[in-house]
Amino acid sequence: MEKCERCGNEYDNAFKVSMNGKEYFFDSFECAISKLAPECSHCKIKIIGHGLESSGMIFCCANCANHSGIFGFKDHIEFEEESMSFDED
Repeated sequence: MEKCERCGNEYDNAFKVSMNGKEYFFDSFECAISKLAPECSHCKIKIIGHGLESSGMIFCCANCANHSGIFGFKDHIEFEEESMSFDED
């Protein structure tokens, strides 16, 4: 049984995450996110998606980037469906 890196729970279904050359064991996704996910440079929320990155900072949304003086990000973009193309193999 492995011990969760975040909460210390010993759990027979713990899982391993490898990140930046280190290995961690967790008993839940919540603990993994709490320990490893980056924080928004503005509001400090954990970012579990891609986030937005600029000037060495990461943000959860365009609004937080704007509050930090980083402009140009958009949360929504209008597009025409025909302009998107996906290769179908």
